[in-house]
Amino acid sequence: MEIPTIGVETSLVDLDLDQGGRLEVPDDPARAGWFVRGPKPGEDGPAVIAGHVDSRVGPAVFWRLGELGPGDRITVHDADRRQRVFVVDRVERWPKDDFPTDAVYRQSRGSELRLVTCGGTFDRDTGHYNDNVIVFATAAHQPESSPVAPSDEGGNDH
Repeated sequence: MEIPTIGVETSLVDLDLDQGGRLEVPDDPARAGWFVRGPKPGEDGPAVIAGHVDSRVGPAVFWRLGELGPGDRITVHDADRRQRVFVVDRVERWPKDDFPTDAVYRQSRGSELRLVTCGGTFDRDTGHYNDNVIVFATAAHQPESSPVAPSDEGGNDH
């Protein structure tokens, strides 16, 4: 996955639910993860990708996630190396105790993407952030591939 606006380039790990029924987080703060019980990026519905904002040693993969804005692009590569491009619609911050589960996971028409990380104030007593930052994005229109004209010399010197 790449998010050029904020300098993110990461491979994705598989994430499931933990024993408490909450979305797991990646073990490695430098990597993001895809929620395997939801749609894959590019399929109909909201694919959910989560990552850490920081760690004990410094910034993590989604450190700058809150800086994204409408129109920013996110590219996700599938197992067959096809690119799925998404465009940010909005970025929201929600208290963890009021997480918008329906808005994040509700089935939708078309391919959508949700990126989730922690945000807001860090509570030293609990060791957790009080909020979540959530990016809502939809699939970019992909124009049909245009055929490549053969070169005059029949070779590919480019």
